[in-house]
Amino acid sequence: MSFQIIPGHPDSPVILHVPHASRTIVDSGLLPGPAALADELDHLTDAYTDVIAARAADHAPLRPWTLVNRLSRLVVDPERFPDDTEEMLAVGMGPVYTHGYAGRRLRNDDPARDQALLDEHFHPYAAAMSTLTDQRLAATGRAILLDVHSYPAVPLPYEMHGDGPRPHLCLGTDPDHTPGRLIALARELHDDTALNSPFAGCYVPLAHWRRDTRVAALMLEIRRDVYMREPAGPPTGGIDTLAAALGTLINAVTRRHPADGIMTP
Repeated sequence: MSFQIIPGHPDSPVILHVPHASRTIVDSGLLPGPAALADELDHLTDAYTDVIAARAADHAPLRPWTLVNRLSRLVVDPERFPDDTEEMLAVGMGPVYTHGYAGRRLRNDDPARDQALLDEHFHPYAAAMSTLTDQRLAATGRAILLDVHSYPAVPLPYEMHGDGPRPHLCLGTDPDHTPGRLIALARELHDDTALNSPFAGCYVPLAHWRRDTRVAALMLEIRRDVYMREPAGPPTGGIDTLAAALGTLINAVTRRHPADGIMTP
């Protein structure tokens, strides 16, 4: 299985989503040799975000549910749309990457191969997230998706908006699924935050996107130098501070709050 669902408490509405933490590669038409591939993984992997999510879940009084991608985003990126027309496609980084972080050719163009990869990895992943969201809605009347990512302190060549602020914590939002209270609580995680810079948006299953406002979502993009040695070194003490803060956020959003209809039915 290319992903893992780690069960949480039956009464928790929170789903931690960790899509880019893995360095695991399977046969998928990648062209670079070992050294070049390692370089791509060093720069594009959201290293240790699975560790942050796991430790945060341990801190939460009501354990959240977690979906973790166990394959590298270089195999298939589960956060892209399958018929992606957004700007990432222009730099060769749609659902199946053809180019790497600095424009390196990763794959030859092959629509049949890409469709096979989508069928094997992308669509089952999306279905699992959609089902997990439905289960949280059925159990609690709401679902709160916290999308856990990281990004480098220095912009990579592929970034389309790398000239904007690069705070310690970037909060990616969606106009239909990110309530103000969720943003306010997330800002308490760190004293250096910004909205949608350098990365914008957050993951919502297509079955729920713009259809079900009981689903709240927020992307947490942590600047890597806050918790690790870049580009692929060990974690620092910041990792435990972040995990504890995320655990506090999970606890805060789990509690019902009648002032905000998105986060509370």
